[in-house]
Amino acid sequence: MEWFTAPDYWLSRMVLQRALAVLYLVGFVSAAVQFRALLGERGLLPVPDFLRRVPFKAAPSLFHWRYSDRLFAACAWGGALLSAAVAAGAADAVPLWTSMLMWAVLWVLYLSIVNVGQTWYSFGWESLLLEAGFLAVFLGNDTTAPPVLVLFLLRWLVFRVEFGAGLIKMRGDPCWRDLTCLYYHHETQPMPGPLSWFFHHLPRPLHRMETGANHVAQLAVPFTLFLPQPVATVGALLVIVTQLWLVLSGNFAWLNWLTIVIALSAVDSSYVAQPPAYDSPPLWYVVLVCAVTVFVAVLSYWPVRNLLSSRQQMNRSFNALHLVNTYGAFGSISRVRHEIVVEGTYDDSLGERTEWREYEFKGKPGATGRFPRPYAPYHLRLDWQMWFAALSPAYARGWFEVFVTRLLEGDRATLRLLRHDPFPETPPVHVRARLYRYRYTTRKERKETGDWWHRTLVREFLPPVRLGD
Repeated sequence: MEWFTAPDYWLSRMVLQRALAVLYLVGFVSAAVQFRALLGERGLLPVPDFLRRVPFKAAPSLFHWRYSDRLFAACAWGGALLSAAVAAGAADAVPLWTSMLMWAVLWVLYLSIVNVGQTWYSFGWESLLLEAGFLAVFLGNDTTAPPVLVLFLLRWLVFRVEFGAGLIKMRGDPCWRDLTCLYYHHETQPMPGPLSWFFHHLPRPLHRMETGANHVAQLAVPFTLFLPQPVATVGALLVIVTQLWLVLSGNFAWLNWLTIVIALSAVDSSYVAQPPAYDSPPLWYVVLVCAVTVFVAVLSYWPVRNLLSSRQQMNRSFNALHLVNTYGAFGSISRVRHEIVVEGTYDDSLGERTEWREYEFKGKPGATGRFPRPYAPYHLRLDWQMWFAALSPAYARGWFEVFVTRLLEGDRATLRLLRHDPFPETPPVHVRARLYRYRYTTRKERKETGDWWHRTLVREFLPPVRLGD
């Protein structure tokens, strides 16, 4: 069945699968470490409350049959162990059907987590990991050559990620069209990285070149993925290079890394290594892959309609299984950065002399002299939601007051999400939150003060509260 297989992509397939398993591992570890404070029985948005409101059909998950924090931990750590095994090559050392089952278990476990994750799992890269993970079930292993149809479905996924992001920019903020968005983006993005300060201070002509290159990479290059070789390989390498540029400029969880991984589906690896000899694929596998291809083609109607619409939506799933989604990011760019600073005090009576101590988060800007850390592909979910909450209090509805309550209680699971607890012995009596305007320091300010940020108080976000308020 020469029409069905593409042995020249064997090495690309192997690297793609192993790297995808590593990203699954990151996702499961992120869930295992953070879920108790965010989603547990005493979490900020408890899963049991969500399950009582939402039926299985709307959010399919194993946890609809039973939920406990121990079961969630078992699923998360079990998924981490299985993904580590797959990354180490276990799925290539077993028969094809067993390999497919291993990938299917990873997908079901992560789907079960995402579908009860609520606000904490409302990011496009969650759906992207699930969609890529679903296609990986049918990508085969060392017992058969890579199927052409699945490779093209993965390219279709890369196309939607890149082209969708390009269209949402051109239809959105005018600064994308006049090439000025990067005057602000490196400073106002959700979680700056170690090099973001330096990117921000590049000359403005270079920012305009960056923006123009971004439009080419997202609006033109994706079409080359479907052209004959070696053009498709060149297009995939251009996607990879531009995504690595984004990796250097900020922390976007595994969005960029996963886009790099699935772009490998267009790389012809015969240029670096000759393929091994493969037997013909079993008939049941051919039939199954063809059926999945038709299934994805049907589901593609809604993303295509969205891409063609003047009211294009970003990062939307059109079905509860998160299959064949629409993607996009930064349709609008903030010109000003606001950050919520959370503080506490031991003082029972508040006044001008009250000593307020600041809680420090792991990733989001806080202390002005703290150097931004690299966290991607790991996802700091609370830090990201704090960025959204600073944009509008509506994003904090339902969980921020519970978060403050947990700080007043000295809840250990919640405090483990933070970098620094200024009250290590006993919890504070009062906690408050204030909104600050943050901007990068200039080169001169950086040299004089050593600070990366300058901040100015804007207003009170939450007045001082104590337990019982």
